[in-house]
Amino acid sequence: MSQHANPDHHRDSPAGSLPSDPVPSVPAPSQPEAAGRPAAPPTSADIRRWRQYLADERAEAAVYRDLAQNRQGEERDILLALAEAEGRHEAHWLGLLGDHAGKARPASIRSQLLGFLARHFGSVFVLALAQRAEGRSPYAKDPNATDAMAADEQIHEEVVRGLATRGRNRLAGTFRAAVFGANDGLVSNLSLVMGMAASGVASTVVLLSGIAGLLAGAMSMGAGEFISVRSQRELLAATRPTQVTLAAAPKLDLEHNELLLVYLARGMSQEAAQHRVAERMGLLSCDCDPSLSLQPELPEAEDQHEAVGTAWGAALSSFCFFASGAIVPILPFLFGLTGVAALVVAGVLVGLALLVTGGIVGLLSGTSPLTRGLRQLAIGLGAAAVTYLLGLVFGTVVH
Repeated sequence: MSQHANPDHHRDSPAGSLPSDPVPSVPAPSQPEAAGRPAAPPTSADIRRWRQYLADERAEAAVYRDLAQNRQGEERDILLALAEAEGRHEAHWLGLLGDHAGKARPASIRSQLLGFLARHFGSVFVLALAQRAEGRSPYAKDPNATDAMAADEQIHEEVVRGLATRGRNRLAGTFRAAVFGANDGLVSNLSLVMGMAASGVASTVVLLSGIAGLLAGAMSMGAGEFISVRSQRELLAATRPTQVTLAAAPKLDLEHNELLLVYLARGMSQEAAQHRVAERMGLLSCDCDPSLSLQPELPEAEDQHEAVGTAWGAALSSFCFFASGAIVPILPFLFGLTGVAALVVAGVLVGLALLVTGGIVGLLSGTSPLTRGLRQLAIGLGAAAVTYLLGLVFGTVVH
């Protein structure tokens, strides 16, 4: 962001500054510099901290500009406005540093990672990471950051959350099937392999059992997802009001008809339902209340099925990702390992995969990727351990 950008809400815009930021801000106080300027000369620790803030603000502004290049319309304008706001924060730290600004220092590892992802991918994952970065802003506790800057960061988190939510909604249906399919494949087939191996059967039997579990589970997951999503879409479609009242209204008996019941059943109040009946019967020609207007019962602008996904897409994703997860536990056996060594390698591979899938879910949900990854790891390996113990017991009883 240009160093000539308006440094903060508290200072007048210099020539060549960026246009005003549409993001809500806090009104400027009467003493512009009082909130953020230190009373004493800055210490070396202050300078280091401010230079790091400066580098991070520049990196975050670049992230939003890079994301804006892959967006159009309103989303692009929002991202550019966020970049402009980060530019004002950048100018604030430049003003405090003065001659101490020196050579630009590298941004934090997190900011650099965000920049790399934004330049090369520009996906919802970047927005989810940016949401977490905005939520961890230290400005609220830093005496040299203004109240308006701290408030900006809080607002930015909500703005980025809204943008990320749009992407999550577009991914939700198929992505849900993919993630759950992969996790089910990892956990169920690892448990199957562990249980069979613990029972004392030969490694070839363990391998064949793992392959059978992969095929059976993938087919089951695919069929189940197809039925689930198709049924959900049909239920949503069945709840959408039709426009039958437009065609039937002119033919209804003015004194005896059930049109009022239609609108009451849809959840309208008595007053609203009576008003809509009068409109449909042609008794009203005015738009007396915009909320009860003469508009027909058109489908909602936003597709309610978007978050559900398509049945074939969910089924295919579930099948493929279950299979991709279920093949991991049997890879050591496919490459000739046997016994305890094969089980250890399978456990390590599945553990790494569970950490990755859990981290991805954490990113998309705006929570800690590490926490979600560790939770997935604990659940998956815990289930496998229990199955292994049961296999030992079963093998002892049978033999």
